[in-house]
Amino acid sequence: MITPIRNERDYQNALARIDELFDSIPGTPEHNEMEVLVDLVEKYERDEFSFEVPDVITAINFRLEQTDQTARDLIPFIGSRGRVSEVMSRKRDITMPMARALYKHLRVPASILLGGGVIGDSGASDIDASRFPLREMAKRGWILDIPDLKDRAEEIIRDFINRAGGEKTADFGALYRKNDLRRMNAKTDPYALMAWCWQTLISADEEPPSAKYERGTITQEFMRHVAGLSLYEDGPVLAKRILAERGIAMSVVGHLPGTYLDGAALWSARGYPVIGLTLRFDRIDNFWFCLLHELAHVGLHIDGAGYGFVDDLGIKSTDANEEEADEWARESLIPQSFWDESEARYEPTGTNVMRLASRVGVHSAIVAGRVRYENGNYRMLSQFVGNGEVRRHFQESEIK
Repeated sequence: MITPIRNERDYQNALARIDELFDSIPGTPEHNEMEVLVDLVEKYERDEFSFEVPDVITAINFRLEQTDQTARDLIPFIGSRGRVSEVMSRKRDITMPMARALYKHLRVPASILLGGGVIGDSGASDIDASRFPLREMAKRGWILDIPDLKDRAEEIIRDFINRAGGEKTADFGALYRKNDLRRMNAKTDPYALMAWCWQTLISADEEPPSAKYERGTITQEFMRHVAGLSLYEDGPVLAKRILAERGIAMSVVGHLPGTYLDGAALWSARGYPVIGLTLRFDRIDNFWFCLLHELAHVGLHIDGAGYGFVDDLGIKSTDANEEEADEWARESLIPQSFWDESEARYEPTGTNVMRLASRVGVHSAIVAGRVRYENGNYRMLSQFVGNGEVRRHFQESEIK
């Protein structure tokens, strides 16, 4: 419960609470509480202290002097030398990630950092172009491969963002927050992830859907139809074509080191959904589950909303949105009523796998994948899951 600050004890308690809440996520009750406390602290300081409370840059300079450091030592916390210069000359705002780093490593008071006009967690102004895997991106042809790549990083990344849809696509804070803590590996490199998402959107725009997307397109009946395409030899290509005819782009973009990614459901700045797949596990069962999972996100969660989801499907999630997408994907591939009655569930032989696949009308790899998942044994039925059978359907340039 937030109470007025009337004395030194209240003031110190408020400062301590601000410190506790400093890493809270924008939009949460904790972050809102922190913002209210900062306002109360500022008011108390104005009313009670005869000296002027220092601004952020003055406080940073003071801490640098105290710790015998220079502006160059701020590069790990703020970014490139040019960005440090802009911040310290008050030409660039301090972003929340910068503020967190300055608080953690330089111990600039949280109340000063937050009271000094720190901007939010998202947007292009929050991006340090030098932290992108520029050489790998150039190697794959995503950006220009030039000798002075590092020196021209900001210019190149700005162009990259523009090709992906402009400033609107730079705001991946919404994507993170909608995913709560995200269905992602804790070691995920956020810059590699952003690069992959933007390249996925760029690839989608290079081959946009052939029809306008209509809200409500993705239903379980439609997903069952898509799942049935798994029976065809060229099922993955057919799926891409069917989705394009419904206004949905499907892009196959190989994952970058540090992304640990299977797929994503994104929203193009051009107004249509984009399913991104990495095919990092080249298996038939993995392809169809991932595709249906991301389609479920489109139908259930981002239908016109404009944000997205990124998924490492090897991570079990208790997030309600992820559980809903998993359920829709499972039900579309193998309805629960069929699964409950199937001998493949209790006696997972090759014959029983093929019998259930025939009954449901999907590729036997999908049934084998479900059996392996339910049993937690990924060595069983390995001859049925279609190893090495998906990538060959797509151009190598798509997957790189």
